[in-house]
Amino acid sequence: MDGRPGTLAEFTQWTEERYGPGTALRFRAGPGGRRTRTYSELAASVREVGRALIGPDLAVVAGERVAVLAETGPRWTYTHFGVLAAGAVLVPVYPTAGEEELAWVLSDSEAVVVVCDDAARAARVEALRPKLPALRAVVRMDALAGRVPAPEAALRARAAAVTPDDDASIVYTSGTTGLPKGCRLTHGNLGAVQDGTLPLVRGGPGDSTYLYLPLAHLLAQLIQFTTLLQGGELCYFGGRVEDVVAELAQARPTHLPSVPRLFEKVHSVVLALAEGQEGGRERFEEAVRLGVLAARDRLPEELRAAHEAAEESLYSPVRAAFGGRLKWALTGGAPIAPDTLDFLRACGIRVFEGYGMTESGGVISLNHPEAVRYGTVGRPVAGCEVRIAADGEILARGPMVFPGYHANAAATARTLDADGWLHTGDLGELDADGFLSVTGRKKELVITSAGKNITPTEVEFAVRAASRYVSRVVLIGDRRPHPVALITLDAEEVAAWAARRSLDPGAHPATHPEVRALVAEAVAAANATVSRPARIRAFHILDEDFSVDAGTLTPTLKLRRAAVAERYAAQIEALYGG
Repeated sequence: MDGRPGTLAEFTQWTEERYGPGTALRFRAGPGGRRTRTYSELAASVREVGRALIGPDLAVVAGERVAVLAETGPRWTYTHFGVLAAGAVLVPVYPTAGEEELAWVLSDSEAVVVVCDDAARAARVEALRPKLPALRAVVRMDALAGRVPAPEAALRARAAAVTPDDDASIVYTSGTTGLPKGCRLTHGNLGAVQDGTLPLVRGGPGDSTYLYLPLAHLLAQLIQFTTLLQGGELCYFGGRVEDVVAELAQARPTHLPSVPRLFEKVHSVVLALAEGQEGGRERFEEAVRLGVLAARDRLPEELRAAHEAAEESLYSPVRAAFGGRLKWALTGGAPIAPDTLDFLRACGIRVFEGYGMTESGGVISLNHPEAVRYGTVGRPVAGCEVRIAADGEILARGPMVFPGYHANAAATARTLDADGWLHTGDLGELDADGFLSVTGRKKELVITSAGKNITPTEVEFAVRAASRYVSRVVLIGDRRPHPVALITLDAEEVAAWAARRSLDPGAHPATHPEVRALVAEAVAAANATVSRPARIRAFHILDEDFSVDAGTLTPTLKLRRAAVAERYAAQIEALYGG
């Protein structure tokens, strides 16, 4: 179609022809400074990478796999499109991957070249060489230009020879159990995602997308494609997640993809500031109520003066914290607290939830300005069929669905049925208007010893929604008499709460009685919203949060429930009186 190139191999050539002198990339260069690259300069950098890859030094041939191990930044983008222009297959690797996962991804994909962003990561790969018989070279991104390049005509010929049925990427899903599986995604799959989403995400020259999500994740790659296809500007974060909120005010983006935590954090900070003033919480909640009424065009005339006062004291400063230009924000991967959505909507910031998985090309459904229903993940995008199986599982079918896992026919057969339906493993519901809700994971259903079925994510989310002092919740109860929970604290929020109360919880706040009472309130509030069999009977507050390093979270921050149960087995047994 005219709205995109035929394959991603010709992506930057296509964008250069349309937007050549326009700003494509903006990124930090040294302390305090930022640089820009035009679409023509982006295409030139991509050609440089592609020519180096197919030149005599590296000699990458069409269809071979090239892995990228790096943080999000402009060189990631150059390498990404350079690999595709060379007719090769991209294998993104999370910088946070442990040694076992790194070795597995590189060996299973049979990557012939690994491109790294610094010497430390290159050294990690070099140390694994005995386990990687297919590996020919480990190259730093800043050294690619020093490789002997192939002629530009050779690169153009490679790109032109790529077809929509050819693999573009093998993306390894960081599964919550076992080693990750490599999802093959073709140029046609990723093109179909753009066909389904481009009409829903308004943008173009003059717009700017702030990107801090890891480009090893498919969602960040899709955002990159969409922004550049529309002629917008891709603005990379400075490299420290801690600085994201401060950078947003400087970057002034119009588009912001994010995990829910960022939005929830802003909500928590503003609420904490309000609570520091006498009667502040009540004024805050009233301002949010008025803002939501105004967003729904239901604000009574007699409340307009109060709404205008709240515009000056709350709504405008919050919009300014996001840069003052934000018109489209996307979140997915986990549910976002309804209170946070109301707060942002009241302030004039609309956050749209979407749903997808790597096997679906990253997208299945999406809320957007013309069709949004809060509490759902939107309607299926154009070209994607969705139905709910008899057991409640969400099934999806369409040209964006992957052809299968790399070198794993058995796993492919379990995931794709004979009629082309992708079995997502998620449970969900479709309402009368076609909006999809995700209610849990099929494999994570808890069945108590009394035979009661419980969806743990529903209960866990209810606890988190009830208190900003809770970081994560893990419900335990399979083949047990009743549910219990392991709970971790948001250290920053608890510290701020303690300071406001002139309370010193010591080095181990998890054991402080007032902190425990704070968590008990959240559990009680959550229990009031769920069925009796799903109510948490006892809980233990851990003095550490779950993490990738500890093996309790995947690189995409999904919970590894089996690892959590194993690591904290003693605490779980104690909750059951063991």
